[in-house]
Amino acid sequence: MKQASYGLLLLVALVLPPVAIFMESIMIVHMHMQMPMLVVAGFFMGRFFQERLPGFFEKWNGNGVPGILLFVVVIGYWMLPRAMDEALTVPAVELFKFISLPLLAGVPLRDSWGKLSGFGRNLVIGFFTGLFVGMGWLYIMAPDNLCNSYLVIDQVILGWGYIATAVAFIVYLAYTFFINPADYE
Repeated sequence: MKQASYGLLLLVALVLPPVAIFMESIMIVHMHMQMPMLVVAGFFMGRFFQERLPGFFEKWNGNGVPGILLFVVVIGYWMLPRAMDEALTVPAVELFKFISLPLLAGVPLRDSWGKLSGFGRNLVIGFFTGLFVGMGWLYIMAPDNLCNSYLVIDQVILGWGYIATAVAFIVYLAYTFFINPADYE
């Protein structure tokens, strides 16, 4: 129950106007810090929902695939430049961001990740690796603003952030391919 409290506390801290305004003022912080922290808040709160609604999660997300698909769809939506722009200019979309990322991405991720096989987890990470390379290339190579609320240099920095994250994913996938964890248990 402590974890759910920490998740709720993190969510409340991220929703506070000074924190939200500061994090949204820098494009890479908005995309690579605020949004993942909202997912982490939902991940922490997911334990509470799993304990309160075990039948729902077992019936709806028995093997973990539906929850991961919901996670991928929600994260994919928030990676769109237009969604980021609207989160800054339309209050209803910003409210949706603070609800969808914790509840529609973080909670399903918590419930699904343990149910997936090692291959399934690596498949998800591999998918995001390819997606991050593509998004990084798009943000770096686009000659014009993709997000009207940020400068072109901000989107180039975000693009390199995507590339750096993809490289970290590639290192992890290479590690899981070449190293057998059972040898070290």
